[in-house]
Amino acid sequence: MERDGMSMATVFSLDPSGEDARRVELMQRIVQLTLEHRDLDDVIERLSFRSDIDALQVTRLKRRKLLLKDQIAWLQRQLDPDVPA
Repeated sequence: MERDGMSMATVFSLDPSGEDARRVELMQRIVQLTLEHRDLDDVIERLSFRSDIDALQVTRLKRRKLLLKDQIAWLQRQLDPDVPA
């Protein structure tokens, strides 16, 4: 597909080693985990307003949410690792 006389390959430099594909996979996974994290946040919020709260269920959801947060942070570090100066 061309746009304004430029092909997509011109706009995005393609890395023949597959690094670009790996970055795209990491970004897609981050988006998936972020959506799941947000959904869990919504569920936990809704459960907190109920009178018949299952404390064990809420605890498990909060642990899952923390695990997702850690996974997101790890993936973000894979995308942009700290390079020692």
